[in-house]
Amino acid sequence: MYIEQAFKGLHESWRYVVGVLLIFLVGWQLIGAIPISVVSLLQADGLADLENSLTSNFASLYPEQSNLYLFLVLSTFIGGIIVLYLTVKYFHKLSFTAFTTVRKKVDWGRVFFGFFLIAIPMLLFTLADFYFSPEDYVLQFEIVPFLIMAAICIVFIPIQTSFEEYFFRGYLMQGIGVSAKNKWLPLVITSVIFGGMHLINPEVEKLGYIVSIYYIGTGFFLGIIALMDDGLELALGFHAGNNLVIALLVTTDWTVFQTHSIFKDISEPAAGFDVIMPVLILYPIYLAILAYRYKWKNWNEKLFGKVKPPVIDVEIQTL
Repeated sequence: MYIEQAFKGLHESWRYVVGVLLIFLVGWQLIGAIPISVVSLLQADGLADLENSLTSNFASLYPEQSNLYLFLVLSTFIGGIIVLYLTVKYFHKLSFTAFTTVRKKVDWGRVFFGFFLIAIPMLLFTLADFYFSPEDYVLQFEIVPFLIMAAICIVFIPIQTSFEEYFFRGYLMQGIGVSAKNKWLPLVITSVIFGGMHLINPEVEKLGYIVSIYYIGTGFFLGIIALMDDGLELALGFHAGNNLVIALLVTTDWTVFQTHSIFKDISEPAAGFDVIMPVLILYPIYLAILAYRYKWKNWNEKLFGKVKPPVIDVEIQTL
């Protein structure tokens, strides 16, 4: 059982409280923000401009779809994942492999299967939409900016998505599960927090809060596959595949990542059925595929069962 992996290390509740502060505030928000802060300082014209550059107006300092801005945003997650690794290994005394999966070693086949499970359908859906609605897209492919952007994305997007998976489906899931002694509460809490964190994205301003259904639903989907598969491999691959294809294939003027992608979507954004369609249709299909491939059973126990420390057998010798 994945959450029970926490019992292999130091798992007192206070450690997770301290760990969250270290990972989120020190690692991601402080250390991770050093590059973007330094560039902001160099670009800023006075303290007022510096204050704007460190908040929502930072992107205005750079040309539209700047590779520099993309690099700086993604590089913030380096500090987060480094501190997360150190916290797990030295503060909780838990090996990172045991933190990742119940298997003896990380199953990279699962990582790649999760990646292509989402990447291939997204690629096909986007190309089909371009074919049937070409007026909604502009082909903006430029080889040099695209290759630079692709290199940035291939290196740093897996770091970004891995940080989010290890933090939400890993650290928070285990920490809450050990304290609550059940599995459904950490699944619910981490999914809601994951969705809530994404509500600061600019997509919400364009589409409205209905998009929270997609974000929270995605959190539930990733949490379910982590619990059912007893590891983070599928979630790691799926999340990376989703973000990488989006960044490389299509961009808009109102999404969080504005890149030198192949296509630019110029259609007027609207919050319709397509926003919640993945949650209602695609995610159940993906779950069915994964359940069939990996022979998942005991859904009730895996998702709603109790979290119990392992029973240690003690051999009693009689004299």
